[in-house]
Amino acid sequence: MTTKNKEWTDLEFLLYEVEDHVAVVTINRPPVNPLNTQVFKELSTLFSQLDEDDNVRAIVLTGSGEKAFVAGADINEMAGLDLVGINKMNKASRNVFTQIENSTKPVIAAINGLALGGGFELALACDLRIASEKAKFAFPEVGLGIIPGGGGTQRLQKIVGQGVAKELLYFGDMFDGARAHELHIVNKVVPADEVLAAAKEWAAKLVQKPPIALQMLKVAVNAGSNTDIETGLTIENTCFGNAFSTEDRKEGLTAFVEKRKPVYTGR
Repeated sequence: MTTKNKEWTDLEFLLYEVEDHVAVVTINRPPVNPLNTQVFKELSTLFSQLDEDDNVRAIVLTGSGEKAFVAGADINEMAGLDLVGINKMNKASRNVFTQIENSTKPVIAAINGLALGGGFELALACDLRIASEKAKFAFPEVGLGIIPGGGGTQRLQKIVGQGVAKELLYFGDMFDGARAHELHIVNKVVPADEVLAAAKEWAAKLVQKPPIALQMLKVAVNAGSNTDIETGLTIENTCFGNAFSTEDRKEGLTAFVEKRKPVYTGR
């Protein structure tokens, strides 16, 4: 069953649907889906509502068409901004990318084409990334006399290490999905016509998991990665306790003992 929330129908550049507890969000600014201030606002609005929707347990994020996931920020908008204006735009991008990174639901990027600049940053803010064989990645900002402003310099190095991150950022060269997989930037590479289906398949598996336990896993990994090991262990212990106190934990353990499939309710 596919449903749409009428409260969200005023979105100009985003498409969405919710089916079997999976929300599919599509950035729709053809042909290459560039990010502008309005897209950032709409992403923030939609992800806030998805976070509050108990019917949604996993989110797939993709771009419209076959050419691009998101081919960067809207250069036409950026070119007309002064320092104050570009700082506001950068703040909007950083805020919504952090919001997506910290969403209470797992977010899977279905990278169907170009993921450049801000589009690459958006993908890095997602929990999991599945790329088309035709996908291309790059941080080309240095060639324009600027640098990434939406968290790319920080999130990239956490995945690939500082040395490789500097190589990709300094040269700005484009690379394919196979290279992205080799560098652990993406989790999986599939044929172009299978990328959305593959992301939905993973999402369908995730909606069968206990929602609060998934949320606590995400908090433990995200928060722990930004601190020392002892603080990270403390965060993990707190998240463990939160998950252990749920009804889903009781259901999970009972189902294991009774040798049946658990039914999780998110409580």
